[in-house]
Amino acid sequence: MKPHVYVPRLLTDAAMRRVRELGHPVVAGSEAPPDRTALLRDAAGAAAVVCTLTERVDAEFLDAAGPGLKVVANTAVGYDNIDVPAATERGVRVTNTPGVLDGATADLTMALILAAARRVLDGDRLLRERTPWVWGPRMMLGLDLSAGTTLGIVGYGRIGRAVARRARAFDMAVLATPTRTPAPDDDVEFAELPELLERSDVVSLHCPLTEATRHLIDAAALRRMKPSAILVNTARGGIVDEDALVEALRSGTIAAAGLDVFEGEPEVDPRLVELDNTVLTPHLGSAGVTTRERMCGLSVANAAAVLAGREPPTPVN
Repeated sequence: MKPHVYVPRLLTDAAMRRVRELGHPVVAGSEAPPDRTALLRDAAGAAAVVCTLTERVDAEFLDAAGPGLKVVANTAVGYDNIDVPAATERGVRVTNTPGVLDGATADLTMALILAAARRVLDGDRLLRERTPWVWGPRMMLGLDLSAGTTLGIVGYGRIGRAVARRARAFDMAVLATPTRTPAPDDDVEFAELPELLERSDVVSLHCPLTEATRHLIDAAALRRMKPSAILVNTARGGIVDEDALVEALRSGTIAAAGLDVFEGEPEVDPRLVELDNTVLTPHLGSAGVTTRERMCGLSVANAAAVLAGREPPTPVN
């Protein structure tokens, strides 16, 4: 039997049509993530796997797939769910989907910043709970983004740059951690992380999750931030020590947080849910119709290229 293409979770309709045009049998899951047993079972004998960030592709998975596996196409920019060295050792190409979700993720970042800064959820709750209110000079005061505030961007890559462009439209000054490829026309000041944390009114995370960045924002980092500061994370949950963040939000070490990603995702720490100074969304950074079509389409294009013996458009290894 011809090796199949395994799609653990359903992609967009257009992308699934393209998968079925690759000339291989297709084994597809559902919208929900498969359990580990089903994942390993259905990977066996695959020539290509088009996966998402919820599938852990490690040595066990690669061995279960077998020697015929040519490519693991990850439908995400980050690939911390994949053991890239293990794949490389077995001659398996790994790809990701950079460049197609920058704008959507930057849009959501600004939505979280605005919601936390201007206390949008507080106002929404007040009205939905039918709480009596009268406008007053001291009512629900928040952070004015356009009043000389500074945005600190940790991870000044494509998404970080897209956030910076949006922030400048709000008249925010922009600080960013140093990058190997600075854009000369960017109106951005670079600073090492400790200084960035101390000077920023909003800190937004856009770095990948690696061993070096796991719990990069810990208790010590949070203590460096202003008591009036807001932390926003649309990157990966593991970059933030959630125990330390809960304590910082409870104690007033920082003012608020806007989180789209979580350490134990899809589980969310109930302590974060109970806090009034958090804005929480379920990993919606790339959840635009056009963006998801582009992501899924690029992921399938990567798989198609490797199966045809060509270099994939966006390789990781």
